[in-house]
Amino acid sequence: MKTIKGPAIFLAQFLDDKEPFNSLDSITDWVSGLGYKGIQIPTWDSRAIDLEKAATSKTYCDELTGKLADKGLQITELSTHLQGQLVAVNPAYDAGFDGFAPDSVKGNPKARTEWAIQQLKWAAQASQNLGLKSHATFSGSLLWHTMYPWPQRPQGLVDMGFTELANRWLPILNHFDEHGVDVCYEIHPGEDLHDGETYEMFLEKVNNHSRACLLYDPSHFVLQCLDYLQYIDFYHERIRAFHVKDAEFNATGKQGVYGGYQSWVNRAGRFRSLGDGQVDFASIFSKLTQYGFDGWAVMEWECAIKDPVQGAEEGAPFIASHIIQATSKIFDDFAGGGADIELNKRILGL
Repeated sequence: MKTIKGPAIFLAQFLDDKEPFNSLDSITDWVSGLGYKGIQIPTWDSRAIDLEKAATSKTYCDELTGKLADKGLQITELSTHLQGQLVAVNPAYDAGFDGFAPDSVKGNPKARTEWAIQQLKWAAQASQNLGLKSHATFSGSLLWHTMYPWPQRPQGLVDMGFTELANRWLPILNHFDEHGVDVCYEIHPGEDLHDGETYEMFLEKVNNHSRACLLYDPSHFVLQCLDYLQYIDFYHERIRAFHVKDAEFNATGKQGVYGGYQSWVNRAGRFRSLGDGQVDFASIFSKLTQYGFDGWAVMEWECAIKDPVQGAEEGAPFIASHIIQATSKIFDDFAGGGADIELNKRILGL
């Protein structure tokens, strides 16, 4: 067994135009002061990182990691959640997802996809330059608008969708493989990879690619009423990144999983700050430790109620209190003895 690293924090929801959230230097002073030891960096935000420069300049990366080390911080992973989303966009969502793209490719789905793929490839190179082994992203989606089958999906539609998704991702996965980095898909509603079954369909289409791995975030499974603990039993060998995010699901006589088009605070399922929701983190940390996960426990904050600063302040000690120092001993070793063939025979009556 190995010990999980942490606590760490995903910076995406905290970067802002106000101090101390408006630059990497000032926000890392803040998170270091809260007790965090790692940061997950959103690569779409130039306040945090210049992705192209990180991909092409080892010197830039060395300087970045050196500055963070002086503050007692490490980079856990880079994130391309927004760019990964744009690798595959159904035309029904073009207008909405154009907001994730630069002006130069808005209104041009083909150019937007090419831009996103280049971003992912730079992320692979940047991760290698930074000495990282895992990368966080989304799969994108061609099929999500057909998730609830009414009208019925035409025969062959799902297979065709996953074939196309795999065709787009295979060259990216191969590029990551060349740079020694795992692609960790966050399994998430809105993505074609939104549960175990869809991940397995994708995995088959990419020939069980060794780099097609997982970012485990139990909050999205609470909202789907999926067994997030058994999920670890099924997929622990592929889990290479971990978002520590809480959630709750409180169905009523008026709404359930789909939320009735209500605001986040009024949905049956909503994200919460750590410790305020229903996720059994003690069991999660136990299972991940049992299976030898030695990546980072990264807090992601998306609470519908609590202020983000308070959530961040509470997050570091919450994670630290759940990290299990993996044992190197068996509790009853003191009562054991060396191998004795004759003794074993006597015990067995042989």
